[in-house]
Amino acid sequence: MVIVALILVLAIALLLRLGRASDAILQENYLSTLAAENMINDIERQDSGVLLILLDFKELGIKELHESEVGFLQWLGRAKDNITVPGEREVVEAIEKHYTAYLQDVSQLRLTREMDRDHAVALYHDQILPRFRTIRDTCIQLRTLNHEAMYTASRQARHLAGQAVLFISLIGGAAILVGMTFSLLLSRLISRPVTELKNAVSHLAEGDYSVHVPVHGGGELRLLAEAFNDMAEKLKHFHNMNIDQMLAEKRKSEAIIRSVDDGLVVVDEKLLITNLNPKATAIFQVDPEDALGKHVLEVVRDESIFQGLKAALESGQPPHLTDEENVLPVPKDDGDQLFQVAILPMRSRAGVIPGAVLVLRDITRMKELERLKSEFVMTASHELRTPLTSIGMSVGMLMESAAAKLTDQERELLGVCHEEVNRLKTLVNDLLDLSKIEAGRLEISLEPVTPAFLSLQASTMIKPQAEAGGIALTVEVPEDLPEVLADPNKIVWVLVNLLANAVRYTPSGGHVRLLGERVGDAVHMKVQDDGPGVPREMQSRIFDKFVRLDQGEASGGSGLGLAISKEIIRAHRGGIWLESEPGRGSTFTFTLPLAGRV
Repeated sequence: MVIVALILVLAIALLLRLGRASDAILQENYLSTLAAENMINDIERQDSGVLLILLDFKELGIKELHESEVGFLQWLGRAKDNITVPGEREVVEAIEKHYTAYLQDVSQLRLTREMDRDHAVALYHDQILPRFRTIRDTCIQLRTLNHEAMYTASRQARHLAGQAVLFISLIGGAAILVGMTFSLLLSRLISRPVTELKNAVSHLAEGDYSVHVPVHGGGELRLLAEAFNDMAEKLKHFHNMNIDQMLAEKRKSEAIIRSVDDGLVVVDEKLLITNLNPKATAIFQVDPEDALGKHVLEVVRDESIFQGLKAALESGQPPHLTDEENVLPVPKDDGDQLFQVAILPMRSRAGVIPGAVLVLRDITRMKELERLKSEFVMTASHELRTPLTSIGMSVGMLMESAAAKLTDQERELLGVCHEEVNRLKTLVNDLLDLSKIEAGRLEISLEPVTPAFLSLQASTMIKPQAEAGGIALTVEVPEDLPEVLADPNKIVWVLVNLLANAVRYTPSGGHVRLLGERVGDAVHMKVQDDGPGVPREMQSRIFDKFVRLDQGEASGGSGLGLAISKEIIRAHRGGIWLESEPGRGSTFTFTLPLAGRV
């Protein structure tokens, strides 16, 4: 830093000297040179004016003489005020002397021209022209004198600049040598412990925990070496303490994976298989060693599962799978084996997603039991319909013909019997409808229909029930909503079922609303009520079969209405869901595709 400061001071001093030399050239000599150039121009113009007078252009010549005379005297005055070079004063005085005589001769020429032109011409050649040349040569001498002075000052400035370059180069070279010497010494002092530390880190990364860094000198490098040795010692102790435990945990995890009855496939962030249990190898009929390291599509060969795993790795959340995507059929000799699919992303403590787990649960037997149960329910319901019809007719005939012969208590019991028979008939009909839907035998006649028409049909059927309960029923379905592709009878049945439930669970003085709006390529139909709402623990099961809410007097029904509604909406390629806040009412929403979008 001292050397750099010295170089800076020297450079400033030399630059100041160069600046003063340049200023001297400009201030001392440039102005005199400029004055000499202009005096030469003005004396030549005066000579031209004299010639114009001799050629009978008197007015133009006199004008030229006056203008150039004023200019010559001004520049002569500036030359007299800027005398800086030896011998310059004598030259300026000579110019002034000759110019005074020149002006006198010109005045005499002007008087002589009026009387005798030939005499005036002779005067010009004998006196004025020689004096003009003398003045011009003297001005040229003044210019040459200042040019030489400028050249001398320029040479001095170049010499000074050369000295500056030499001095700065010498001092700069010395600074470079000193800096390189110190740099080499410091680099050796610093790089040796750093190199030793780098080598020690490499050994530590390779698992050599016995590495030790020599401690040299003092300061930060000594502290760093001591801290590294302490860290290596602790890592060695931790490694020796936990290696057995880590191996035991690894074996335990592998044993757990192998013992799980469900199929498990573990993939990394690149969707390469890192682990799978024997159940998964049996499902996909692959060799475990061959499957490890392969892409999941090479083993699973299912596009929906691949997309689900990819979505789980990207979002960090389990993907939403449709009912069709949630079941994976695997062909077997005795028929398809069905597996329920679950995809779970793995997350480390740092929040990183290192992979995902595919879980496959065998639901073949459960699906078979459901099929048998549905067939049994359908058969039983069908068989029960005929006797229930007979019983209903018999009870009805008794109520019409024998009512007068019965006591009040007997008539009351007969009325209860009639209501229960009707309730059983409704239950049997619902079971038959649900069985047909589950078996895929429900006939649906799709046609373009406006949501406003469907809403009007359903509200007209429910309005008497709402008025009887003191409940306001409002329909807010715009007439200009586009047509949807639906079976009018089935969708009206769904709306009636939802509206009936809303009216049933809404207290007197409450409000039920039927709304419709377009969202994308579908129409959303909503049934809102301000009743007690659905408990949170029941909301996930509200569309299951035989699920009923315990709401006191409002309880009733078979518990199949929402399950049937769900299956009907699914058959229309739509969805249905519930939004409810306990104590603040419920909103059932289902979607229907637009007529031109299917």
